[in-house]
Amino acid sequence: MRISSPQAFNNGVQGIQRNYANATRTQEQISTGNRILTPADDPVASVRLLQLEQQQNVLTQYADNLSAATNSLTQEESTLNTVNNILQRVRELAVQSGDGALSQGDRQSIALELREREDELLALFNSRNARGEYLFAGFEGKSQPFVRDAAGNYSYQGDEGQRELQVASSLSLPINDNGKKLFENIVNAGRLNSSGILAPVPAGSTLSVSAPLVQDEIAFSAAPPNNFPDAGIQIVFGNPSAESYEVFAIDPASVAIPPAVLPGVLASGRLDGNPSSSDQLVFRGVSVQFDGVPVGTEAIQITRDPTQQKQGILATVKALRTALESTPDTPAGNLVIRDAVAEALTNLDHGMTTVDGVRGEIGARLNVIDSAQTDNEDVSLVNKSVQAELRELDYAEALSRLSFETIILEAAQQSFVKVSGLNLFNQLR
Repeated sequence: MRISSPQAFNNGVQGIQRNYANATRTQEQISTGNRILTPADDPVASVRLLQLEQQQNVLTQYADNLSAATNSLTQEESTLNTVNNILQRVRELAVQSGDGALSQGDRQSIALELREREDELLALFNSRNARGEYLFAGFEGKSQPFVRDAAGNYSYQGDEGQRELQVASSLSLPINDNGKKLFENIVNAGRLNSSGILAPVPAGSTLSVSAPLVQDEIAFSAAPPNNFPDAGIQIVFGNPSAESYEVFAIDPASVAIPPAVLPGVLASGRLDGNPSSSDQLVFRGVSVQFDGVPVGTEAIQITRDPTQQKQGILATVKALRTALESTPDTPAGNLVIRDAVAEALTNLDHGMTTVDGVRGEIGARLNVIDSAQTDNEDVSLVNKSVQAELRELDYAEALSRLSFETIILEAAQQSFVKVSGLNLFNQLR
């Protein structure tokens, strides 16, 4: 085999370049602290590192989502706490306004504060988060959820959706609550109608009946036949005395006006006959106040009103305020105020119960966030540890290898110098 001078020269140069590249690569590993500089260095470890990096990116996104969820829920909880404080104050004002000794001026003063509290509640119901989205608009975060028209009536413009964020691989967490659930779908204690004394009103009767009020939801909605009759009830006076009354269920199949009643007395009682005091009837969760003195032939019907099953918090405050502003300071007006206060107090209690329930849900979600954050941080630490094991360099081994590669490079250089001087012309001289 013949070895030409160019071939020998090229082999020497290639050897120097290869040894120089090895030494340079080792120096780069030492300077960066990484064992793997290209996927070719360790294909299996490179694939694993890529998977771990992708998982770390996902965990980083989860961390951002957890932070956003925490901020949104914390703001919502703070807003609902303020709402609850205002409702407590409104309730205090409602109790105060029920004092029969108050003058019309006193009630007007209470109504003025109620108007301010009403405006404050409206502003809170339209609160925005840090991203400028309405907290209580459901999915309609860019649309104002609660709107007041020219007549002072309120309407909900959002939807019933609930925005969620994924905070773990298999966990999505609600970050808001819609205003319809919180502030609109409040059980209305005044969802019954009273016909008053059925015509014709008996001569000499001074009996009057208050607006019926659902005070016990459990008794009202008990299982048949112990629930409040679906078609309503009729209260009939006169048996065995004028002050005595009996309660009958209205026949749902009756087409008469007023409708007929079913046989069988459901309840009975007697008024005290004192025209200056009120008598209360509580029947299967429904409370009714009687004033005046009956003559013994009166009949009163109480029926369900399907259009008044729910009443929003703002509507409740408005109804009470309107009653205080417009009701005259008369005995009849005092009875109207009494009924308005009773309904407002019960509805406010229902509203505060709903708000407190959602606040409890928010607390539970925040606890879940804490747990998810801890779990994600633990997984992230494990991933970083595995990445370090796969990527990081053994400095002692690398320094030893660099020393060896440097010696080889120097030897190759010296050998090249000697070999490059060997040619035919040198032998002929």
